Amino acid sequence: MDIAALITWVVTALGGFYMLGTWIQRGGIRQQRSGASRLPAPVVFGHFALAAIGLVVWIAYVVADRGALAWTAFGLLLPVALLGFVMLARWLPVHRDRATAGAAVTAGGPGAEGPVPAERHFPVPVVLAHGLLAVATLVLVLLTALGVGGS
Repeated sequence: MDIAALITWVVTALGGFYMLGTWIQRGGIRQQRSGASRLPAPVVFGHFALAAIGLVVWIAYVVADRGALAWTAFGLLLPVALLGFVMLARWLPVHRDRATAGAAVTAGGPGAEGPVPAERHFPVPVVLAHGLLAVATLVLVLLTALGVGGS
């Protein structure tokens, strides 16, 4: 089960890294001053940093098979999940506005102006896969830390 958790964590991280790159490339950091991006940089980078540290701890657990490392990785995943839910809650209105803004731009309406939030460029399948794999990772890490299924 520890290897399954490792695989889901790595695939989840790849999706997250893609979204982070998209957010940076589309001006997410610059948009902090104007308020165009709804994702605060400390939340974005905190989520990324804690997830990366947790992954390193999990790799150490897989190598060393020490229960304390499994619980440490799980403990790191909890704030990662919380920050992820915060970002999801802040992304959903941006995603919903995409359809509204698209209709306004087509009609030449007031939605045609203004900066586009960087996170509007996140592909929905990547967001969904990232979230579902993150939940699977959290569950697999908890089950492994509890000793379910052996290590």
